[in-house]
Amino acid sequence: MISKTEITDRNFSLPGDYPASSRDRGKHKIFVGMCPGVGKTYQMLEEAHQLKEEGIDVVIGLLETHGREETAKKAVGLEEIPKQTIVHQGITLWEMHTDAILSRKPQLVLVDELAHTNVPGSSREKRYQDVEVILNHGINVYSTVNIQHLESLNDIVAKITKVVVRERIPDRILDEATQVVVIDVTPETLQERLKEGKIYTPDKIEKSLQNFFQRRHLVALRELALREVANNIEESAENREKTLFCNVHERVLVCFSTYQNSPRLVRRGLRLANFMKARLYGLYVENPERFLTKEESLVLETCQHLIQEFGGEFIRIKTHNVAEGIAEISQQYHITQIVLGHTRKSRWELILKGSLINQLLKYLKGVDIHIIDGEKT
Repeated sequence: MISKTEITDRNFSLPGDYPASSRDRGKHKIFVGMCPGVGKTYQMLEEAHQLKEEGIDVVIGLLETHGREETAKKAVGLEEIPKQTIVHQGITLWEMHTDAILSRKPQLVLVDELAHTNVPGSSREKRYQDVEVILNHGINVYSTVNIQHLESLNDIVAKITKVVVRERIPDRILDEATQVVVIDVTPETLQERLKEGKIYTPDKIEKSLQNFFQRRHLVALRELALREVANNIEESAENREKTLFCNVHERVLVCFSTYQNSPRLVRRGLRLANFMKARLYGLYVENPERFLTKEESLVLETCQHLIQEFGGEFIRIKTHNVAEGIAEISQQYHITQIVLGHTRKSRWELILKGSLINQLLKYLKGVDIHIIDGEKT
């Protein structure tokens, strides 16, 4: 059985609601699934046909059928914008033609696989960036994405499925969407669809059942998808009722170093910030007398990129006293939650120099401190 869980309180309305000028941002509806094959694209196409019958100017910007006959048949009757041809390393490839969509100026454009990485040589690196350009030109967008492509869930999905998802979108894309719909099916239904050849070709079915499509994986991914949309519903309700309540905002500060596991710590901090509906800050305390290696600089750049992709603020300070530096930033930004990695100091160093945690407790009052094991984030 297929069902939909929706956020319907963000006022997504198409008939008679086309933006009057390109300065008005288009509205974005995202169809989210727990994994391939749940029916996101099919549902998107079905709604597009209904809107077309109501007189809405709908076009397909990019459609990925993956050889699924049902999906291909559902697209019949909808105008499709010709793809852009790109030659890369002597091979001719195709991508969504964003400029052609902007010239066509439809009321609604359908864009499949939001997390897709564009071919080198494209105007933008990621498809979601193309979608943002389209939205900024006042064109409404329907798009699809699987929950494992959400940046903050990357490590969790890898633990569940043993598969590292390379193509990801920042969480803000989901947060900023006008409407989010989870296309929900039971793990049993999904496995049956796989066996019937409705998701992958016959040569891939058995391998998929033994790996990504194991029932326990699907159950966990389904829970993640439903939880994410539930969090969005709560956030939307809070925003709608903000005039009735006096909210005290939580602020999460992730303090990271240049160790290889620091990006994991940042993602863990983001999960905490999302859970608490909190603002996110990332802090690196630099020793004025120490120069970073190339590898350390790369880790720091990765953490900075993640913080900014998540919509947070990256802060870098220089001081010999790490505890004082963290405390000053915490007071300046009114931090309520601090996330730290587990100490790598030896017992002898702790005896001589003391614990960073104990030092922070002396400086800060009313701030919760979370100690995260970098190997388990």
